[in-house]
Amino acid sequence: MTSPPTVVPWIPPVLYGTVLAGGVYHAAVSDGPVHAGRAAGFATGLVLLLGLEALEAVERRHRPPTVPARPAAALLAVRLALFAAVAVLDASGVSRALFVLVPFAARLALGRRAGLVSAAGCAALLAGGWTVRVPGWWVRPEYVSDLLMLGLGTALALSMASVAVREQQGRTRLEGVLAELAASHERLSQYALRVAELSTADERNRVAREIHDSLGHHLTAIAVQLEKAEVFRDRDPDASVKAVSDARWSAGRALAEVRESVGALREARPFSLDRALSDLARHLGDDRLTVTLRTSGDEAGYGAGSLTALYRSAQEALTNAWRHGRATRIDITADYGESTARLTVADNGRGFAGAEAPTGRADGSGSGIRGMRERVEPLGGRVDVGARPAAGTVVTVTVPRIPPAPGTIA
Repeated sequence: MTSPPTVVPWIPPVLYGTVLAGGVYHAAVSDGPVHAGRAAGFATGLVLLLGLEALEAVERRHRPPTVPARPAAALLAVRLALFAAVAVLDASGVSRALFVLVPFAARLALGRRAGLVSAAGCAALLAGGWTVRVPGWWVRPEYVSDLLMLGLGTALALSMASVAVREQQGRTRLEGVLAELAASHERLSQYALRVAELSTADERNRVAREIHDSLGHHLTAIAVQLEKAEVFRDRDPDASVKAVSDARWSAGRALAEVRESVGALREARPFSLDRALSDLARHLGDDRLTVTLRTSGDEAGYGAGSLTALYRSAQEALTNAWRHGRATRIDITADYGESTARLTVADNGRGFAGAEAPTGRADGSGSGIRGMRERVEPLGGRVDVGARPAAGTVVTVTVPRIPPAPGTIA
């Protein structure tokens, strides 16, 4: 909590010194006798006031922030008592100017109401003292003028104190805002670090999916084609040569996709799902496996992320059909609708049920299907796997069409 503003350090000593000089000057030029005890008391009171200000300044400078300051009301009462004593002992009347400090200090330390009350109290105290000591003072111009000057000085002091209070409040608010900004900056730094960690994890998962879906598919295809070439090497040399050629194509395609993935990290490149599926179906089909492709609609309304997810899902479904289903026919259907795009991969393989699933799970959700879902579900899509023993497997993947942002051309 910020301490209340205090009197400007140099004002009280200057005022006390002025009053002391005025009293000394009055005693020097006065024609009447000088009362030594009264003059000594007057000077002692001003010295005590100077000592009080010095003591308070030292305390403010060396007080730890955790130690509370002395009560402002008590210090104000001590000052007021000393002011009254000095005013009584002052023969020149200059010490009445000291009472201007009372409402000023009260306004700073205790608030607006305390400043107004203390101003009225100082005026009442001065008028009461004159009433006791100076009969009929209210008809004497010099006393009335002094009282009016005290009121004017008090009004100016209260105005200055209000300005100082507003300045202190503004400084306090600014310190609070700066503290909040520092805390917000710290939180943002922590959030940025967390986002970086999550981004790193997401990128690691993405790379793992790319390796599984792309390289895994092509390596499986190469293994199947090389196995076929070995089986048909003596019985059907032409089929063996074609199998080797297809294996070589799969190896080249794997290398090309690795290069495309690396290039995609540097710049965006257009991706066509229709072209990629046609290329895939054309090179996978042979005399033992028939792959058909049917497309409808326009893929132009879908983002590259959605189309890539559908392509990787097709690769995974084809790999599962070769590896586990022993299918001889695979039908690929891509339908681009107004709101969703649907990819269906159906084969006539062995299918599965329960523990007979190729992945060892009843729903067929092994690393391959899980990789499909990890790609598709963040896009708002879904993956459905249906299969029956000896009746084949159907994998259906749907992704929504994300509408273009306002002001953009779809």
